Amino acid sequence: MRCRSLQVLSFRRRRERTRGLLSDRRTLALGLLAATATGAVVTVEFGRVWRKGSAPLPATAEDPLQAVAEAAAETAEVALTGYREVSTRENSMFNLLTSFVTTFIAARAIATALRRRRTLGPFRNVKLGRRHIHHFVPGIILAFAAGAAGIVTRDEHIEPLLAIPFGIGMGLTLDESALLLELDDVYWTEEGVISVQIALAVTALLAAVALATRFLRRGEEVVLEGPREAPRNGVPAGR
Repeated sequence: MRCRSLQVLSFRRRRERTRGLLSDRRTLALGLLAATATGAVVTVEFGRVWRKGSAPLPATAEDPLQAVAEAAAETAEVALTGYREVSTRENSMFNLLTSFVTTFIAARAIATALRRRRTLGPFRNVKLGRRHIHHFVPGIILAFAAGAAGIVTRDEHIEPLLAIPFGIGMGLTLDESALLLELDDVYWTEEGVISVQIALAVTALLAAVALATRFLRRGEEVVLEGPREAPRNGVPAGR
């Protein structure tokens, strides 16, 4: 009987280990997919600007490195101009998503490092007596404060700035949302990793990529195409 119980326990441990490996592989695959999507947007945009811009193409450039630098500078100008040209609401959404994704990844990385050491620069586990203060606590406070300021203020120009602390608060809070749902410290379990790291991070990254593509297209119209000619006899130029 004892031998059978040990066999059952060993089988359960192997099954849990296999599930953990599958979870890690899915997480890695989705992370690579998100990184590839982001890199593809940057690469495609760089290629479009290089073809449509003033930088000479590699086949005709006397100095390829200088051509690459010129295309990179023009791509940066497209991004900055597009960011300025979009509406306040689109700027706010982009700031919200990018700050959320950045904070989410940073919080997960710092938590992983603190699992192996007591401190990481200014970051450390905070305790009040025997109670561990999780980072969703300052996250909730920060998000509430930024959201309240956004409601109270009438100045729409500061909304994109308020979206940054709001996104940071969201990242800190949702990184530990499994703890709030389970009312238990499940941060390093399958529930914590799968529900938070995959669903939220990948969704936010893809949303940020979509918004980035949108304002880059507007930036192209301003930087690369310039102002359109006035219509002649009621017919727009180029038609």
